[in-house]
Amino acid sequence: MNSELPLIEPIWPVQAGVRAFCTTRIGGVSLPPWDSLNLGDHVGDRRGDVLENRSQLARQAGLGPGSLAWLSQIHGTRVVEVARGNLNRLPEADASFTRELGIACVILTADCLPVILADRNGRVVGAAHAGWRSLCGGVLENLVEAMAVQPEELLAWMGPAIGPGQFEVGPEVRDAFLAVDPRASSAFAEAGARPGHFMADIYQLAYQRLQNAGVNAVHGGGFCTVTDAARFYSYRRDRQTGRMATLVWLS
Repeated sequence: MNSELPLIEPIWPVQAGVRAFCTTRIGGVSLPPWDSLNLGDHVGDRRGDVLENRSQLARQAGLGPGSLAWLSQIHGTRVVEVARGNLNRLPEADASFTRELGIACVILTADCLPVILADRNGRVVGAAHAGWRSLCGGVLENLVEAMAVQPEELLAWMGPAIGPGQFEVGPEVRDAFLAVDPRASSAFAEAGARPGHFMADIYQLAYQRLQNAGVNAVHGGGFCTVTDAARFYSYRRDRQTGRMATLVWLS
């Protein structure tokens, strides 16, 4: 891969044919407040700039522009299988997977957690948009089930998301997670400045859900999109902002 765009490549023990990376906000043509590698076509940026950014991304990945599976994400739990025949008519969904070579599953984020999965044999890959609503609703479990391999044969990597020191939530968010799994309480700390509110660790919550689904090899985490303004977009920090992309594919 060349160095045209500064990218984050996962450190995880996958087969050589599994390719993945996450973009930063750096290297594109979008103007403020979307500067500069905005890949979201739903955030008010000029369409031509977004298309140019997406073209740059595809070129650097060594994929054709029509080989990236852009989803219409709705903070839900639906999973779709992507293939050559449906790339131009994908439904609303928050996770995708593929067994075909040269097709990238793509997730857009700007604080929500991107999670990618690959099996140890390098035959199937998937990606999920795991914001708190999707995560709590079971998007990761749905993706693991849809990929149809033994969960212990899957590897996971968690990309850039809002860090635990920045993710303040109301009691309803904590209650929603605890209603599914009481052990989720360990991922919430009381927010001292606002009684009744909590600081949530979305990485820990995702790790717990993956472990509960049988996925034991979980890598990544440790980023914070809010505090690292030089590299990452953050909706919570800036409101009007761009989107980064996390891709995984079989080459």
